Amino acid sequence: MNPLPPLRYLSFALCVAGLAASLAAALLVPHLWAAWLALAVFAVLAGTGVHDLRQTRHAVLRNYPVIGHLRFLLEYIRPEMRQYFIESDTEAAPFSRAQRSLVYQRAKGEPDNRPFGTQLDVGRHGYEWINHSLQPSRLDGHDFRIVIGEDCAQPYSASVFNISAMSFGALSANAIMALNRGAKLGGFAHDTGEGSISRHHRVHGGDLVWQVASGYFGCRDEDGRFSEARFTENARDPQVKMIEIKLSQGAKPGHGGMLPGAKVTAEISAARGVPAGVDCISPAAHSAFGTPVEMMQFVARLRELSGGKPTGIKLCIGHPWEWFAIVKAMLATGIVPDFIVVDGAEGGTGAAPVEFSDHMGTPLQEGLQLVHNTLVGVNLRHRIKLGCAGKVITAFDLARMMALGADWCNAARGFMMALGCIHAQACHTGKCPTGVTTQDPLRQQALVVPDKAERVRHFHQSTLHALQELVQAAGLAHPREITAHHIVRRISDTEVRLLSNLIMQVQPGALLGPLDGLYTVFRTYWPMASAQSFQPVAAAA
Repeated sequence: MNPLPPLRYLSFALCVAGLAASLAAALLVPHLWAAWLALAVFAVLAGTGVHDLRQTRHAVLRNYPVIGHLRFLLEYIRPEMRQYFIESDTEAAPFSRAQRSLVYQRAKGEPDNRPFGTQLDVGRHGYEWINHSLQPSRLDGHDFRIVIGEDCAQPYSASVFNISAMSFGALSANAIMALNRGAKLGGFAHDTGEGSISRHHRVHGGDLVWQVASGYFGCRDEDGRFSEARFTENARDPQVKMIEIKLSQGAKPGHGGMLPGAKVTAEISAARGVPAGVDCISPAAHSAFGTPVEMMQFVARLRELSGGKPTGIKLCIGHPWEWFAIVKAMLATGIVPDFIVVDGAEGGTGAAPVEFSDHMGTPLQEGLQLVHNTLVGVNLRHRIKLGCAGKVITAFDLARMMALGADWCNAARGFMMALGCIHAQACHTGKCPTGVTTQDPLRQQALVVPDKAERVRHFHQSTLHALQELVQAAGLAHPREITAHHIVRRISDTEVRLLSNLIMQVQPGALLGPLDGLYTVFRTYWPMASAQSFQPVAAAA
């Protein structure tokens, strides 16, 4: 059927022929070093071909010995080839070249002006812009701040742009130190992530938001349950400005996690309060409370134990009735969190199962709108500050989120890129090429803390300066004045609308009376919610 050897074996045959020729040359002219070098090279290639023919794992290599390795090499470098040579400046996956370049420029203090007009398609459906004023305002500076926990013993004056939750362990020690030093220099907050407060967070003294998650790292007993004594010890540290109870995160809401024992180093053990070398479990749910009312009591208890510091919750919106149950618990107990951070499903610095990254949790726009409007509908919005996180990079991103109801924004990946992250998406492998997300001490050395801390500060300051210019152009005095009436969205080739005409808007107190005329999500799920349980009332019946 096949009288001649298939061409796919040609590269292997050439390697064998080269081996024979170089061996003959080396024997005939022993002092010719090039012959011995060629012999070594062809011996390795020929040996590789023999191994390829005998191995059983890869069909490609059995059919294409030696040359088949090119396929795996090209597959390995494909993301970099695509990133640097193929994708356009505006193609986002998950951040576009234009977005990344903007962060790098601002972090390095380089000019970020762009000549020759926008690269965006202004005729594309979904294109948005801010309407400007013919009487622009003039502001003295760009240090926009809000007070969180005004009724607390220790309220916090926060920047409107802060570092989102990223744990030590997920990030390297040098990355944590650079972020915290940048936060200290720029006067903004650094969220610890659920990995608790490590010694690296304390080196430079930047403001911390201590995140308390279901693993209670930094405030747990030997059985992994919440410890009031250990919590108080950390929470009363002057460097800790706020307490954030994490219910869920955008990257993988409803999913627990495990840090394998091999990765639980002595430093991580000390920060989290877990045994070194033992698997570190992050449960999917909290054990300190089981009902919405108990959650509100937990919020009040942590506020008390911390000495009166602002205490709030962070969540990615899931079942609407569960969020409504939390709000009903606020009404029933009279206890409200000082702040709520809404995490969008498009967020996430760490690795997560593909199905969770792509299809679990509510995107930020919809989640933020639901939280904001629910609080307006029960007359609690003025008592609770709203933060948000999820692909916030530019000043327009900040302005848009504020128009949807946020008081401030957090960013994680933006600040990672300010540290030097090159979008390699190798965060979970321990082989981060820039030392941001690795525990390898040699790889970490590439990240020089003083230099990268300045970049973190520059990125923050430059972004807020850009926000100042947007606010001035709109004729406003503070980003809090930006509303959905200021933003316009294209919805077809021939029609644009104000964002205020496209998004959910609930009147103050509307949820406290008849639900007729309200949005379907409220009419359907508000009656199903109970302050006594996260389960829907209809299902319980």
